[in-house]
Amino acid sequence: MAILSVEGVRQAYQTPVGETVALEDITFSMERGDFCSLVGPSGCGKSTLLSIIAGTLTPTAGRVLVEGQEVTGPNPRIGYMLQQDNLLEWRTVRQNVLFGLEIRHALTPAAVERADRLLETYGLAEFAHSRPSQLSGGMRQRAALIRTLAVGADILLLDEAFSALDYQTRMEVTEDVYRIIRQERVTALMVTHDIPESISMGDRVLILSPRPAVVRRQLPIAFDLPDRSPLRCRSLPAFASYYDTIWKELGMHETDETHGAPLGGAGAVPAAE
Repeated sequence: MAILSVEGVRQAYQTPVGETVALEDITFSMERGDFCSLVGPSGCGKSTLLSIIAGTLTPTAGRVLVEGQEVTGPNPRIGYMLQQDNLLEWRTVRQNVLFGLEIRHALTPAAVERADRLLETYGLAEFAHSRPSQLSGGMRQRAALIRTLAVGADILLLDEAFSALDYQTRMEVTEDVYRIIRQERVTALMVTHDIPESISMGDRVLILSPRPAVVRRQLPIAFDLPDRSPLRCRSLPAFASYYDTIWKELGMHETDETHGAPLGGAGAVPAAE
């Protein structure tokens, strides 16, 4: 059984001039441990779809299932990472990691032990009593991810989670986050505007059409690497082929005025989003 199933999801809004449809018959599923990237034109409803999956927005039609159980509200098995890490400056790193457990009244000895293990495993134990402002941007994102995993989430939604970082930090953080997700066997669905990022991290890229969005294509991604990492994927010949396929599916022909290259192009420094 799929860990996550999205079945015929439609989202429409009533406006003064009539109905506006954001999503139309969105259907796909994910197996445990899958990493799927979600791309599409700006404004096509990618973040709306994540909100529906997270249970914070009820779809007009269709449903979302987690291992056969319909999502009818926020689900403890689903974690959500946004552009901002939302770490609380008045709390230490460890206190931030434990915050989700506190608000869920789940601060058990076993849960605390797991949180401490995650801090140790992913290189933040020595900063456990530091404040967020003392961490680099990459370390802050790592702490935010550990906070999400500490509450027991095994499905992770990432909504442009790296777009607030500078290019070099973003490359480093994607390596970190990819490694943690793989090691913890988390199922991840990542919204991104960055085509190279979608290819280098995803096992599959879901390509949405302009609004009303439908799944235009599901593109499997496979690299002949014994120990895959996002950075290593970018250097392989197959990478350019995947990039061209996604570019054509999106129908994007604009160029970056600063760099004179396709937006999000392989090797290009992405503009601030």
